[in-house]
Amino acid sequence: MSRISRLIATCIALVAGLAGVLVILHVWNLPPFRGSLQTTNDAYVRGQVTLLSPQLSGYLVEVPVRDYQLVKRGDLIARIDDRIYAEKLEQARAMLASAEADLANSEQSRRSAEARIASARATLEAATATLDAADTAYRRTTSLVAKNYASRSEEDKARVSFDQAQASLHQAEAALLVAQQDLNTIVVGRRSLEAKVQSAEAAVKLAEIDVANTRIVAPQDGTLGEVTARLGQYVSAGTQIGSVVPRQVWVVANFKETQLSGMHAGLKVDFTVDALGDQRFTGTIQRFAPATGSEFAVIKSDNATGNFTKVAQRIPVMIDVDPDQPSIEKLVPGLSVVATVDLKQAEATSGI
Repeated sequence: MSRISRLIATCIALVAGLAGVLVILHVWNLPPFRGSLQTTNDAYVRGQVTLLSPQLSGYLVEVPVRDYQLVKRGDLIARIDDRIYAEKLEQARAMLASAEADLANSEQSRRSAEARIASARATLEAATATLDAADTAYRRTTSLVAKNYASRSEEDKARVSFDQAQASLHQAEAALLVAQQDLNTIVVGRRSLEAKVQSAEAAVKLAEIDVANTRIVAPQDGTLGEVTARLGQYVSAGTQIGSVVPRQVWVVANFKETQLSGMHAGLKVDFTVDALGDQRFTGTIQRFAPATGSEFAVIKSDNATGNFTKVAQRIPVMIDVDPDQPSIEKLVPGLSVVATVDLKQAEATSGI
């Protein structure tokens, strides 16, 4: 090969190598190709899509809504046959009434027991007085017999009266003790009855919740997605019957790690939506994800291999959409977005 040919081949190799280096610098957004505008088309509109599911099992007897319908919070989406749950509510209310009646009877029994205690105390006081009188009469009669002023028969009668009064006193004391024990039993039993009333009240509340849950309603204002509920369909707890999408949306833009230098919360963002053509929208960077998107993947990448190729990672960036913009109501979750951030804003705020 001539010297000229070798020179030409060397020049071509140098040019190809330089072109490869320039391509790499351009792809990685490194100087001299690095500019102030950072753009990504790996961005999408996001929103809170709430899936609607019943908490109970039963047949659907009413589905008054259709796909993509606007709804307000509390609007009926579907209704489950509530006859069984309504009967359970009535049963729970009946059990509550029975428990309350038992508690009322316990209160009446308590009052009766207190009255019996008062009566027993009065009887005890009367027996005590009778015993005192019998004791006095017996002592007097014994003294008279000793002086031969009374007969032995009179002494025996006084003795019998004293013994009877003493027995009546013991009986009155026992009756008072029994009445007090009856009151204690009623007081202890009342605690059990109060617990039964509380349990019955809780059962009524649970039954009321079940009846209320037969109505599946919109949790907030928004637009329905596809309504999969059908009249007469049997559903169980957790069966998806539709979804509701609120009006509030935002943008998540996945910027490369090499684009994040100088980017921070508060910077303005311009973006377009593929579905809306060239119409431009504005937003504000709100926050950054705590890790790269690959860290949230179900299957993690394993870079500990011999054939490693460095790939720029992406960081999700949350962007709040500025309100009161034309056609903002057309932004719905899932739409593709091209987002652009001018880093000159960061230089201006830092005084550079």
